[in-house]
Amino acid sequence: MNFNLDFNNIAESYLFAEVANRATAYSKANPQKKVLKLGIGDVTLPLAPEVIKALHAAVEDMSKKETFRGYGPYEGYDFLRESVRGYYRSHGVDLGLSEIFVSDGAKSDLGNILDIFSVDNTVLVPDPVYPVYVDTNVMAGRKIIYADATEQNGFLPMPQRGVHADIIYICSPNNPTGAAYTKARLKEWVDYANREGAVILYDAAYECFISEDDLARSIFQIEGARTCAIEFCSFSKTAGFTGTRCGYTVIPSELKRGGMSANKMWLRRQSTKFNGVPYIVQRGAAAVFTEQGQREINENLRVYKRNAELIAGAMDQLKIWYTGGKNSPYIWLKCPNGMKSWEFFDYLLNNAQVVGTPGAGFGKNGEGFFRLTAFGSAEVTSEAVGRIKNLLKN
Repeated sequence: MNFNLDFNNIAESYLFAEVANRATAYSKANPQKKVLKLGIGDVTLPLAPEVIKALHAAVEDMSKKETFRGYGPYEGYDFLRESVRGYYRSHGVDLGLSEIFVSDGAKSDLGNILDIFSVDNTVLVPDPVYPVYVDTNVMAGRKIIYADATEQNGFLPMPQRGVHADIIYICSPNNPTGAAYTKARLKEWVDYANREGAVILYDAAYECFISEDDLARSIFQIEGARTCAIEFCSFSKTAGFTGTRCGYTVIPSELKRGGMSANKMWLRRQSTKFNGVPYIVQRGAAAVFTEQGQREINENLRVYKRNAELIAGAMDQLKIWYTGGKNSPYIWLKCPNGMKSWEFFDYLLNNAQVVGTPGAGFGKNGEGFFRLTAFGSAEVTSEAVGRIKNLLKN
């Protein structure tokens, strides 16, 4: 018996676990000091009242023989998939019901989708990048090539002539950099993927933060995407479901390679390895798309957007270069005075008791950069920004 030796090729500690460990160690050594966390992108506001109402009603359903639910459909209940379908329609995208698959979150699906691809495929990821894209492919032993995202290109790399890839990861608005592709630039990626016979894995987890018309809420707003793209989205950041767990993946019926349908393969994979998201959770998720639900979650999103504006405004005052802050809950800043990422992490923690995420943890091009998140409470964010400004103004 042998274990999967490709696990030897991934970092022993997950980036955010290391951030948490260092912050915890500092707090234990300095119990009198209040540490403010703007590092891990976890939400802090509670679920919307309309969602809670739906969750309670669903619990009642499970208590009665007439409305009890056991195993649900592998692809999700129709009531939620129809709600997702209506949400896409509000952004000018028409989907078939069979193209929508409910899951327990985008992170899971981004890793699990690799089951339908050969290990011989070459994977293209931007650098810096959300670690899950890289680690899941390293675990499988795939060849990975990188598209350099740098200060020079605004952390938005474009396709390169002469470079072939089979699987392409795009996250827009991006985690960690907060940068977002315009529709015109996404069209270049779509054309590249169709030309190369590649598949784009499009992470739209932060689409709800987009406010500008020239940015895409979905890759399926781009002509040609239905023959080359799979889209992943989540209720985690949209509606605070980080602890509730629900998301959805869209696979168009037109997406085929070698005569095989990605949609049918994914359904077969899910029916083999996944028993679906709990009925109670799906009822709560469906409430997000009601008129009242949309009003309430947008109130929460406004808090996070104001936090992002506050952090970005501080960077402007301090004359620190950054991306994000608009159309994104992340601010990706250049470490001041030429500091390295973990050096700045320690400097900020020790001198201002503020925790962020070192850019080096997202890839080689992240060295010298740092991510702050707007998902803290308004009070914590305001206090943290004040501390950062006091520390760096000189």
